[in-house]
Amino acid sequence: MHHARQHPQIQAAERRRRIAHEAARLIAESGIHDYQLAKRKAASRLGIHDDASLPRNQDIEEALRQHQRLFAGPAHADLLRSRREAALQAMTFFSGFSPRLVGPVLDGTADARSPVQLHLHSDDEEAVARFLEDHRIPADARVHRLRMDRERSADVTVWGFVADGMNFDLVVLPHMALRQAPLSPVDEQPMARASTSQLATLLAGT
Repeated sequence: MHHARQHPQIQAAERRRRIAHEAARLIAESGIHDYQLAKRKAASRLGIHDDASLPRNQDIEEALRQHQRLFAGPAHADLLRSRREAALQAMTFFSGFSPRLVGPVLDGTADARSPVQLHLHSDDEEAVARFLEDHRIPADARVHRLRMDRERSADVTVWGFVADGMNFDLVVLPHMALRQAPLSPVDEQPMARASTSQLATLLAGT
């Protein structure tokens, strides 16, 4: 009986693995950055229509790392380093807003389309806009919804601009967000983030 139960579990695990790797390929090659969309497209392509077989976002993220190591190798490492160096310069420039690096550039899954994502902190909602204007940086604003914690979501302003051919996204958060990062859409845990000094240490070690 034990083996009879185990066999379907092994099959389900194999389906999840196949979907995770197909979703990772779609993210790497098609520029899809929504994990939910990627996993559903992957399942459809593989002809798997069982929701129980859908992998966790963390499984897709790990499959994406494997895909990038396998298919991009040194080129991916160079891309990641150049973006982290650009992030460090930007964080120094925006130092008055207690910047934190988040997202794919920090976690190592960035590709050529990934923006450098920075969290800037200020209780004055217009401070970042004034700073950009004072330094003549053309930027476009949009609104993005973030889960601040298990109970609260918030609409925050994101300023996007391009510098040296790279896209930057500046997410404007209140100062209190320095104590606890918003929740990650990948695993619903507080986002991993790095201060200027932490990023400098990370770069020094690579």
